[in-house]
Amino acid sequence: MAETLTYCCISSPITNIKLSTPIQISRIKRLASAKNCSIRASAATMSAAGSAKVKVVPAIIVGGGRVGKALQDMGNGDDVLVRRGEPVPLDFSGPILVCTRNDDLEAVLKATPQSRWTDLVFFQNGMLEPWFNEKGLGDADQVLAYFAVSKLGVPPVDGKTDTNPEGLTAAYGKWASAVAGRLHAGGLSCKVLDKEAFQKQMLEKLIWISAFMLVGAHHPGATVGVVEKEYRSEVSSLITELSSAAAAEKGIVFEEAMEQRLCAYSRAVAHFPTAVKEFKWRNGWFYSLTEKAIVEGKPDPCPLHTAWLRELKIV
Repeated sequence: MAETLTYCCISSPITNIKLSTPIQISRIKRLASAKNCSIRASAATMSAAGSAKVKVVPAIIVGGGRVGKALQDMGNGDDVLVRRGEPVPLDFSGPILVCTRNDDLEAVLKATPQSRWTDLVFFQNGMLEPWFNEKGLGDADQVLAYFAVSKLGVPPVDGKTDTNPEGLTAAYGKWASAVAGRLHAGGLSCKVLDKEAFQKQMLEKLIWISAFMLVGAHHPGATVGVVEKEYRSEVSSLITELSSAAAAEKGIVFEEAMEQRLCAYSRAVAHFPTAVKEFKWRNGWFYSLTEKAIVEGKPDPCPLHTAWLRELKIV
């Protein structure tokens, strides 16, 4: 007498199969069981692979603020966090990610054993080259961080723009690849650049922060987005002036469409407030070009920049 068997494979019922012997029934049950076990094992393997964290090079992170905490969260739990006033460990190999304010750099350097200075990676905005040269740091590792961390513990937002959808964050130096790997693990973009390409991008960001912050200060209460939208001609004039001065000083040629790139980034961070801060490291570098030109009896390369600095009583 034939028997009707109903069974399920991957949740798909197959009904009305006519089997004539118990052996056939037993064999089909074994095949179905083996199939389901294989599927469950494959799913478990895929789940484990998806949840596994990418291996990130362990680092010393100097500064427990928003950026420092975000970088620590991207690691595998084996980083060392150094807070204000604490010494940098000597017996820990790997990069030293410096995430402090520019004015704290002197203290960071003093707290770092000189044998580890070549492992320092600077995340600061602004023109650091004169300070690097003064301290004998040479071509120190740097990161241009085009990502925003709104508050402590909140995941960073990548500063991708409509002109650079691949992202703008860049790293240079000995530990550049390790830094890029950490940022990638945190879901952020980061490209590794050579010295010349990095210097151009560093100067572009310096021009952005100097121009947009000064125009914003000239119109109290204006955010970066308001500057880009309502005072575009003013910021355009400053970008042209500052980029020309920087190119002449450094003997470089910038890529075309700088204004479009900088305005696109401003739209991506439109909510940022504006203010002229850390003058020595930002607008101060351009003002030093003005002072040098005046001493040499040459025209001011940044006349609009100088006029607004004086109007706001910054110089």
